[in-house]
Amino acid sequence: MSNDSSPPWEAKLAEYLARTGLRVTRQRRAIAEAFFTHSGHPNIDELYTSIRAQHPHIGQATVYRTLKLLVESGLAEPSRFGDGTTRYEAADADEHHDHLVCVDCSHIVEFRNDEIERLQEEIAAAHRFRVTDHKMVIYGVCTDAQCPRRRSPSSQRHPDSRRP
Repeated sequence: MSNDSSPPWEAKLAEYLARTGLRVTRQRRAIAEAFFTHSGHPNIDELYTSIRAQHPHIGQATVYRTLKLLVESGLAEPSRFGDGTTRYEAADADEHHDHLVCVDCSHIVEFRNDEIERLQEEIAAAHRFRVTDHKMVIYGVCTDAQCPRRRSPSSQRHPDSRRP
């Protein structure tokens, strides 16, 4: 199934499915391909909508189950950014990044800052901790006055209703 022009995720997914006694089906491959070519951090509904355009026979439950397999195989990571939905992104063990999330328009920006990473290690060491993993999400408001994603002023409020 795998050749030199295969996407990097394909062999890892096939190996995981074989190890768990599952097959690489056309539907699973189509969903994985749609996930890995999707820009941003899709939730299940967004991924399902993009898949339905090309594969109307694939159901939402199949998308959900396949995303679960991608997470279990280590190919995808789920995150909750305060908008009430789980969003997914491709896992990359070699490249850590953090997120900025706009509470008005839900735009997500990935960033990496070596100074922040160094400070986290320093703080952990001062408290006799060894960092094994972390996620940083900074909530704020994008300052682009012409932001095409921004909701109308009457509907703007923080997605986490517990916050003001």
